[in-house]
Amino acid sequence: MTRPAPSLPPPSKKRKIQNDSGFTKSIQRLEEQVISAAAANTSLNPLADILELAFTADDAQDTSKAIYALYRVFVILITGGKLTTGGDEAAKVVKAWIWDRLNSYVDFLCGLLKDEEKLLRISALQILFSLQKHLSTAASSESRPQFHVSHFRKIVSSLLLCPTSRRAAQTSKGVLDADVLHLFHGTWFSIHDDVRWFFLREAGSIITTTSISEHPDLPANLLTILEGLNTFPTEKAELNAWWVSEIGVKPPKPRPSKKSSGVDDVSSDEEADKEDAGEDDDWRKFFEEDTSAKDAEKPKIPGARLHKLTLHQSLHSLPSHRAVFTRVWLALLPKLSAVRDVATSKSLSQRALNVMHRGVMPHLTRPVLIMDWVGNSVDLGGSIGLLALNALFVLMKEYNLDYPSFYTKLYAFLDRDVLHSKHRARFFRLTELFLSSTHIPATLLASFIKRLARLSLSAPPAAVIMIIPFTYNVLKRHPALMAMIHRPEGSSEDPFDAIEPNPLLTHAIESSLWELNSHREHYLSGVSTLTKIFSEAFTKPSYSMEDFLDHTYGTLFDADANRKIKKEPPVAVEMGKDLHLFPREEEVLGGDVVAELWSFAV
Repeated sequence: MTRPAPSLPPPSKKRKIQNDSGFTKSIQRLEEQVISAAAANTSLNPLADILELAFTADDAQDTSKAIYALYRVFVILITGGKLTTGGDEAAKVVKAWIWDRLNSYVDFLCGLLKDEEKLLRISALQILFSLQKHLSTAASSESRPQFHVSHFRKIVSSLLLCPTSRRAAQTSKGVLDADVLHLFHGTWFSIHDDVRWFFLREAGSIITTTSISEHPDLPANLLTILEGLNTFPTEKAELNAWWVSEIGVKPPKPRPSKKSSGVDDVSSDEEADKEDAGEDDDWRKFFEEDTSAKDAEKPKIPGARLHKLTLHQSLHSLPSHRAVFTRVWLALLPKLSAVRDVATSKSLSQRALNVMHRGVMPHLTRPVLIMDWVGNSVDLGGSIGLLALNALFVLMKEYNLDYPSFYTKLYAFLDRDVLHSKHRARFFRLTELFLSSTHIPATLLASFIKRLARLSLSAPPAAVIMIIPFTYNVLKRHPALMAMIHRPEGSSEDPFDAIEPNPLLTHAIESSLWELNSHREHYLSGVSTLTKIFSEAFTKPSYSMEDFLDHTYGTLFDADANRKIKKEPPVAVEMGKDLHLFPREEEVLGGDVVAELWSFAV
């Protein structure tokens, strides 16, 4: 007879449950003592005991219970006015003691953002932002809404610098975890206007004053947060979501003032108040925004200069949101290039350029401020240089940037490597965009199509497939270039100067596109057939380049292998009496070894 399985856990598991139960009871007992003491204005020493249990707990579940107990206790203390100013000397001492305990608790939560346990990471971020709301609300009044900046600065610092957790178990050092990023974006940063405004302001200060050598992951963390921002307001009416609800109250109309007043930066000491609420807040220097024609038609409010707005007014001002956005990007971009690891630096620069023309430039107060960094990125070449050229083109086209050497820079990208690169399709997309204007000189365009024709001689078939329709479209838009395909044969010397870096001085327009004509004998039927369009009348509409940009060796082979054959090729020869596949022995010339090898006895 088999012995039934025991219903109780083994001794080790039993002791674990008992220990958990003891820890839970200790936390509950201390929490009740603190709540009772807060109501009766007696000693709050049990608060320190809960902190000690939270800091020393080994199990993640125990730590979770402790931090939530501390959260409930501090919310009661905050809402009960224990941290507000006023009172006698003894009350101030108690207030300072509570602030010290709260700061220790917040620092512990900031470290938990890098904990190995996902539960603790998520819980810590949620508690930090909940405390942000309670601290700000407790210090607000009807006429003076507040935002607790000193607490929020710790949140921003923990997201960007990723401090070490007091627990032994933590994830990779320095890199912001994806689940924390997702929660921060989806719950606060992309939704609440006050959180976004203060984050951009504080992040700009941190990236400016922090050494990259000591915190090498700081630029990557900030870029990861910024590149995911796709809800930046474009109209004043979109400023309507506030984490601290008191800030949502409409501020008074802006008036000229030498000192800022209104929303105060609440902190645990007076120095932070003065520092945060000072009139020299350096984000304000980006307030000078270019005035477009349509903006000039709008009536201006007297005394509404951005640098004289209070913080409450700034939070409700779209130009001030663009000002802090501009400042943080201008501070970040040079740091991307300053990363020691070259591969990492290029990767970060490429990520920034990917969002530059759509997610950054439209929201900058003056987009031309990034011109120097973009220009330096062009010199890096490769995919980064191409993306930087795109950003330069946008600055030239939409923001009236004067950059005379743009097409010289683009011409320098036309080398053998670009046709063998994995970014070949992106290059042709951008080049087609850059050369789409009908006002570009024919001499310059001739250099581009001639250089591409010359490179096509050593290019893979997939690249030649792109060059032919690209050249056809350029010729169709600019009839002045038609002489390059109709020029009769003359001197054998080509006047094109292939080593001249200036596309206006290559004499390409005096040459011809004989290189493309040579592809009529290309081994791949798709290339040879497509090349014949240059010998026909230019009556066909322009090609859509998207139909040719994704070709590879694989797609070309599949197209040729699956092509329908109109006429079946002969696969056999009817042999007659006088027709022999191989010569007879007597027909073999004397001394011809090869012929002798192919002669068979009949």
